[in-house]
Amino acid sequence: MPGRNYQATRYSGLDQINTGNAKDLKVAWTFSTGVNRGHEAAPLVVGDTMYVVTPFPNILYALDLKNGGAAKWKYQPEPASAAQGVACCDLVNRGCVFSNGKIIFNTLDDHTIAVDANTGKEIWKTKLGDINHGETITMAPLVVKDKVYVGNSGGELGVRGWLTCLDSNSGKTLWRAWSTGSDADCLIGPDFKPFYKKDQGKELGVSTWPPNRWQIGGGTVWGWVTYDPESNLIYYGTGNPGVWNPELRPGDNKWACSIFARDADTGAAKWAYQMNPHDEFDHDGINENLVLDLPINGQTRKVLLAAQRNGYVYMWDRTTGEVLSATPFIRITSSFGVDLKTGELHTNPEKKPMTGKTVRDVAPAAPGAKDWQPCAWSPRTNLLYIPHQNLAMDYQGTEASYIEGTPYLGVNVKMYANGNANRGEFCAWDPFQKKKVWAIQEDLPVWSGTVVTAGDITFYGTMDGWFKCVNAKTGDVLWQFKCGSGIIGQPVTYKGPDGKQYVAVLAGVGGWPGAIVAADLDPRDPTGALGFVNAMTDLPQKTTKGGMLYVFALP
Repeated sequence: MPGRNYQATRYSGLDQINTGNAKDLKVAWTFSTGVNRGHEAAPLVVGDTMYVVTPFPNILYALDLKNGGAAKWKYQPEPASAAQGVACCDLVNRGCVFSNGKIIFNTLDDHTIAVDANTGKEIWKTKLGDINHGETITMAPLVVKDKVYVGNSGGELGVRGWLTCLDSNSGKTLWRAWSTGSDADCLIGPDFKPFYKKDQGKELGVSTWPPNRWQIGGGTVWGWVTYDPESNLIYYGTGNPGVWNPELRPGDNKWACSIFARDADTGAAKWAYQMNPHDEFDHDGINENLVLDLPINGQTRKVLLAAQRNGYVYMWDRTTGEVLSATPFIRITSSFGVDLKTGELHTNPEKKPMTGKTVRDVAPAAPGAKDWQPCAWSPRTNLLYIPHQNLAMDYQGTEASYIEGTPYLGVNVKMYANGNANRGEFCAWDPFQKKKVWAIQEDLPVWSGTVVTAGDITFYGTMDGWFKCVNAKTGDVLWQFKCGSGIIGQPVTYKGPDGKQYVAVLAGVGGWPGAIVAADLDPRDPTGALGFVNAMTDLPQKTTKGGMLYVFALP
C-alpha cells in the first residue's frame, strides 16, 4: 500500500543501503510513463512486479523486476476527457493498492477500478461521482480486509465531500459518509463522542452553515486514510469548506477541515475534531494521520501524529480525539495557537479576510505549511520526517456565485516565500521535545513524499529535479541525483527478486505548485493555479515536463 502499512509510517526495515554506502547509489533502470503531467504516485511493489499509475489518463503499468523493469502489461481505463477541465490542481493520481490478487486504483473521472494483478484484466469498475458536478478523484485508495475506502476531490468547485466504502471483491458500494449535512448522512449516531464541546451537538453538519449551503459545502476527502487494527477504526481528514471566502458562509461549517475516526466496517463515526472551524484560508485537514503508540509523560499513549496545513504538528489521543499537543513548525501569522483545554484554534483577528480588502502576509498560505505530501516515521530515531513548503500570501475576498462544475472561490490569492525565507524545507521533528532536530532549506517547495529506513537514511525529491538521500539522524545529505524533471512523487524502497535493496521514485513536475510548467501557465499571471504561479514564476527556468520512473541501487 502507498503508506507501506495501515499506520502510514513509510518506514522500511531494509538496511543494505545505509549511511556508510549511500554515496555509491547508481541508476539501476528507468521507465518512461509517456505522460507529462504531475506524477504524485508511489510505485507499488508486490513480489517481482512493480505497479505504477500515471496522472490522467491514469494508465496502470505492471513492470517486471526480474527483467529490468520491462512492461508485463498495461491497463488503460480511458477516463472521460472532460475530467481534465474540472481538476483544480493538475491531473494527478497518488497511487494504487494491492489486495487479494487485485490492484485497485482511482481515475480522475470518478471511477474506482480493480484489475487482476497478474494479467491486467479488469475485474470491476465502479462509478462514484460525477465530473459534471465538479467531482474528481485523485487520492490513493486504502483497503482494509475486504473494504476499499475512496474519497472525492473538488472542494474548489463547490462539491459536497464524502468517503465511500466499496466491497473489494465486487466493487459494490457498502456505505457513504458525507462530510456535511445531517447526522444520518454523516453516519453520526449514538456512538459519536467528540472530546471537545465545540464538536458536540446534534445536526452540526447543517446548523453550522447558512441555509442549504452545506449541499455545496466542500469537505472533500482527497488525502490519506489510515487504520488501527486494534480498535478497528479508520482515520482521515476532510478538506476546505465550499467557497473560500469565509464571509459568504458564516458559521463553523462542519465537518470541513476535520479529523474523523470511524468504525472500519460500518462507517459509524466515533469522534471528530474540527481543526479549522470557519476555515478562513483553505487550510484543509486532509493530511495523513500516522497511527503510533508513543511514550508520553511516562505512559504509552495511542496517538495520531500529523503535520497539518494550518502550520501545527498535532498529536491526538486516537481513542478519544483529545489534542495532546499542537506545535508550530513554520512561521504562522494566521493564528496564535491551539487551546488544549477547549480544542479551539485562536485565529488572528488582524488577518481576518474581508470582501474587497487585501490582507497581506497571511502565513501559512493556502496550500498550508504541509499539504498532501506524506511524512515518514522512524521507530529507530523516533523522528517524523516532514517534506513541506514555506509560503505566505496576500488574500482578498471577492463575491462568488455557485455555478455547477465551475470554480467556486471568492478570493484573489498571491503567494510568495514566508518571511523572506526559502520556499521549502525538509525537516526532522521530535514529537517529544516538540521541535525540529534538523532542517534542510530548499529554494522551492518540497512537494515530494519521503521514506525512511533501518539504514537510518531518508529520501526526498525537489521540484527542480534533485533526488536526495539524507542521514536520518543528522540531516547531512549523503547523495543526490539530478532527474530529468522536478520530483513530486513518493519514494519507496524494496528488496528486488535478486535480494538487493532498491529505491524508486517517479519524476514529473506538476501538482498545484508545478502547474505553471505542467499546464503551460503564463508566469505573468500571478493569480494562475489559484495564486501559486506568483510563487513559482522561476520554475520554468529550473525544470521541464517529464514522466519517468527512476530506480537506484548499489553497484
